[in-house]
Amino acid sequence: MCDTCGCQTNNQNSDTRLIDINKSLLEANNAIASKNREHIEKMGAVAINLISSPGAGKTTLLEKTADMATNLFHFCVIEGDIETERDAERIRAKGIPAIQLTTGGACHLDAPLVHKGLHKLEDEISTTPFQILFIENVGNLVCPAAFDLGEHKRVVMVSVPEGSDKPAKYPRAFLGSDLFLITKIDLLDYFDFSIEEATECAKRINPKIRVMSVSAKTGQGMDKWIAYLQNLID
Repeated sequence: MCDTCGCQTNNQNSDTRLIDINKSLLEANNAIASKNREHIEKMGAVAINLISSPGAGKTTLLEKTADMATNLFHFCVIEGDIETERDAERIRAKGIPAIQLTTGGACHLDAPLVHKGLHKLEDEISTTPFQILFIENVGNLVCPAAFDLGEHKRVVMVSVPEGSDKPAKYPRAFLGSDLFLITKIDLLDYFDFSIEEATECAKRINPKIRVMSVSAKTGQGMDKWIAYLQNLID
């Protein structure tokens, strides 16, 4: 069993007790996630959980969002990483309030850790209202998909260099998501990536999932992303 998230591994000695542990872990997490959601709503915000593999462009997307959201809406960020404050520092450099949560080795954020982050965030932005809270999860398409953090929307991201087969390989991440963002589309000419294949596969897993293609570098498609965010808070 994975030490960090409780998922069962290929262990010949595994038995039903492992399943019971996993169930108990998720039930406890979900109870706190519900409290997180209520907390965020009392703060007057909508929370978005960003899930992707490392390097898919979550932080870059948020930096570009900061550039484009001026005078449109206010947002803040809870950053999740195993170590360092580098991503939070990048977001703060854009003038956006950001709290860094480091897991010390765990492959995902969980609801109790996000709960602590919410209180830290409140201390920093007590005089600045915001409409959107982004939770940038640890780079991973496996374990984060199993944990409700108290978000209202879940966005899964796959970048062009990763390949269009990722929805087929990591179906749970897409099954539980509201939006599928294909990122780094400015690199389509250099990689064997099919937007049609990725979209079709994601829709087969989750017919209700929305799909957008963006490049945070060139700005292509970002207007639709910004419109999506504005629609959440209208």
